[in-house]
Amino acid sequence: MRTKFSWFGYPRDVAMAFYRHGSEQLLDKKDTLGGAGRSQDRSDVGSRFRRGKKFCWVIRRKHVFWIFVFALLFFTYSSTFYVKLPFHGSKRGVEPIQRSSKTKHRKQHVACEIDLVESVEFLTEPKELTNFTQFSTQYIIKEKKFSGNASFVPRFGGHQTLEERENSFYARNQTIHCGFVQGAEESPSTGFDLYALDKQFMHTCRIVVSSCIFGSSDFLRRPTKKKMGEYSKANVCFVMFVDEGTLETLSSEGHVLDDKGYIGLWRIVVVRNLPYADMRKTGKIPKFLSHRLFPSARYSIWIDSKMRLHTDPMLILKYFLWRKGSEYAISNHYDRHCVWEEVLQNKRLNKYNHSAIDEQFEFYQLDGLTKFNLSDENTPLPSYVPEGSFIVRAHTPMSNLFSCLWFNEVDRFTPRDQLSFAYTFLKLRRTNPEKPFFLHMFQDCERRAIAKIFHHRKSSYSSLVIKAMGLSVLPTV
Repeated sequence: MRTKFSWFGYPRDVAMAFYRHGSEQLLDKKDTLGGAGRSQDRSDVGSRFRRGKKFCWVIRRKHVFWIFVFALLFFTYSSTFYVKLPFHGSKRGVEPIQRSSKTKHRKQHVACEIDLVESVEFLTEPKELTNFTQFSTQYIIKEKKFSGNASFVPRFGGHQTLEERENSFYARNQTIHCGFVQGAEESPSTGFDLYALDKQFMHTCRIVVSSCIFGSSDFLRRPTKKKMGEYSKANVCFVMFVDEGTLETLSSEGHVLDDKGYIGLWRIVVVRNLPYADMRKTGKIPKFLSHRLFPSARYSIWIDSKMRLHTDPMLILKYFLWRKGSEYAISNHYDRHCVWEEVLQNKRLNKYNHSAIDEQFEFYQLDGLTKFNLSDENTPLPSYVPEGSFIVRAHTPMSNLFSCLWFNEVDRFTPRDQLSFAYTFLKLRRTNPEKPFFLHMFQDCERRAIAKIFHHRKSSYSSLVIKAMGLSVLPTV
C-alpha cells in the first residue's frame, strides 16, 4: 500500500503526529505507537522538521518586512499630501488649525520673468523723469542739552518732539531729524563712525548698491560678477557695511580684503561704535539713509545680506524706476497685505516685544491708519505691507524725505519696518495732497527674479538680539 506525502516530504501519519507545545516539537503518544512512526529514523525526522520550521520562519519574516515597507510608504504619502485618515476620535470635515498653518507655510514663492533690456550700452537716464517735487531739506547735526534735564544722553536719532515729528511730514524747505545727530562738543559720538578714507570714497559715488552685515548675522554673498556689465563694474559703488566683529568672522571664513579694501565687487566699509544694541535696528541706517551716507549719489539700490544680486544695477534702474516714472520702488509682501495681519504675525512669531508692538500699533490707529482694502478704488497701493529686502530709489527730495520719516519711525518705535511703512507713506501723502510722491510697489516675484534668496545665518549674536528686544526666546527669522 502506497503512503501519501503531503507536508515537507513526511508521510501523512507521521506528519499529523506533530504538534507544537511551547518551544518544543513533540510526538503524539497515540500516533507514535503505530509502525509507520517507528519505521522512521528519529534523527532524520527531526532534521527534516527543523528545516521546515526554518523555512516557515523565513517566509513569515519576509512577509512582515514587506508589510512594514508598504505601511511606511503609505504613511509617508499621507503626510506629504495631507490625506485625511479616519483615526479614532477625529471629526469628519474638520481640519486642525496646526495642519492648515503648516500647509500655508509650504506655499511656494517663485520668480517671474521680467522684461529687462539686453544691454546697457545705449542706456541713458530719461530727462523728463527728473521733474519730481522740488524743495530743500536740511538735517539736524547737533542737539543742545535740554535745560533742567541732567539725565540727557545724546542719541543717534536725536530727541525728536511730537511737534517736530508732526511738522517733518510737510514737503517744504525745513530742517528735520534724520539720524547722525551728535550731542554737544564735550559729548561722545552717538555712533556709526566711519574711517576718513571710507568717507572720502563714499562721497565719490553716483550710483550705489549697498548692504550690511552686523553681529555676524549673515554670510557674505558676492554679486554675480559675470552678470555685471563693464559699465557697472567701473561706475557703480558696491558697498558692504560691517562691524569689526563681523569682519573678523568673515576673515576666519576665508574672505580676505585685497589691498584696496575689496572682497570681490564689495567695497568693505567697517562701522565702529554701533549706535544701537539691536543689530537689526542698526541695519536700518544704511537701508534707509543712503542719501546721508552717499551725499553725491543720484541713485541707490538696497539689497539685504540674505540675497545675492545677479542682475546689472543699470538694468534694475531702467526696469523699476525709469520705465515707470518712479522715484522709489519696493516690492509688496509675498504673503500679507494688511498691517493688522503683520502685527499678529510679528507677535505670533515673537519678532519683537509685544508691548512695544502694541504701543506702536495703537499710536498709528489713533493717527488715522486704516485696514487695507483692495476693493477700494482709492487705495493708493497694491499692499500696505512691503518686502523691504530690496529697495530701488532716486535721491529726489520726496524720496529722501520719505526715507528720513520712515527711519524716524523705526528709531522711535520698533525696528519692524513693515509695521511703519504704510503709516509713513499714507501720512506723507495725506499731508501733501498737491505734492505727489511717485512710489512704485512691484510684485514679489519680480524681486525674486533679480537676486537669489537665502536664509539668514543662525549665530551667537542671538543673545544680543534677545537682550535688546526684551524677549525670552530668539525671534523667528
